[in-house]
Amino acid sequence: MSELVAHDDAQRNRDRDRDRTWAWVEGRLADGSRVTGGSRLRGGFTSEMRRLRVEGPEGAEELVLRSFVAPFYLRHAEGLLTREADILTLLGADGGGVPVATLRGVDATGEFCAYPSLLMTLLPGTVRVDEEELDQRCRLLAGQLARIHRVDVPEHARPRDYQAWVTPEGVRRPAGSARPEVWERAVEVIRRPPPSFPGRFLHRDYHPGNVLFSGGGSTGELRITGVVDWVETSWGPADLDVAHCSTALALLYGVPAGMAFAGRYLEAGGDLAVEPADHLYWRLLDALAFAPDAEKVGVSWRELGRTDLTPALLAGRLEEYVEELLKRFG
Repeated sequence: MSELVAHDDAQRNRDRDRDRTWAWVEGRLADGSRVTGGSRLRGGFTSEMRRLRVEGPEGAEELVLRSFVAPFYLRHAEGLLTREADILTLLGADGGGVPVATLRGVDATGEFCAYPSLLMTLLPGTVRVDEEELDQRCRLLAGQLARIHRVDVPEHARPRDYQAWVTPEGVRRPAGSARPEVWERAVEVIRRPPPSFPGRFLHRDYHPGNVLFSGGGSTGELRITGVVDWVETSWGPADLDVAHCSTALALLYGVPAGMAFAGRYLEAGGDLAVEPADHLYWRLLDALAFAPDAEKVGVSWRELGRTDLTPALLAGRLEEYVEELLKRFG
């Protein structure tokens, strides 16, 4: 009987949280509009994403509610969601060729919603992490990233300076690696002071999981229809954004895909560090943050259908990628 009571209490709490959150959402809508349902969106790593159905006098629409629910991200939610709200507003007004959602509201502290949340419009397209039309998608990814880095941001509106996601002392080397010297050399590279760089507007978490595509195949021209997840937006070196996408591509599709992305970015008009040693620093600063096995991203990618990305495969690809970076630029 006690288990049944506990279950009923938990359900009542969930219903109360939902009603509280939906009431806040409806306060951001046109008069007479109501939330009629919602469903979870797959592939999120740091937050819970829900697709909401809205109906009202002006017709039906679909919105996205982003909520931070995990304890670690709850502690940082106010800064993350405030930053994303500011960036969506900036890019929505910029018109510089970066397709982003329209901000509809933000409750960065969770004062009104069950959890700190941001409400935005639903962008068309889907995340694609399969291998179909991979070459074309990579070229589009590179072109879009170059356009992001060309966004003209007044000095007073610049986002925070970039933050490194790993330190030499914090690198977790794979247990039982047959190539420990690779990791030792890589860690030594990032012990140096950061190279100087011209500042750029960075997405800071740019990878295939944060880009939406439509078309392709028999359904029309393949194109990017949205870039999402702007909570880590920063000011820093273009090399760091290129490094992050390159690491993701190496993990998703193999080392050659990760190594080729920087060249595609340059072909699209982007600028990177001239000195190989400087470029290597940024590439390894990103890659080493995934050590020892990149399983942290594997979970969300498998949820999107890439069940082949086992922990062992990701760990092997990460080590091979780090070794190839040292050979190419070291």
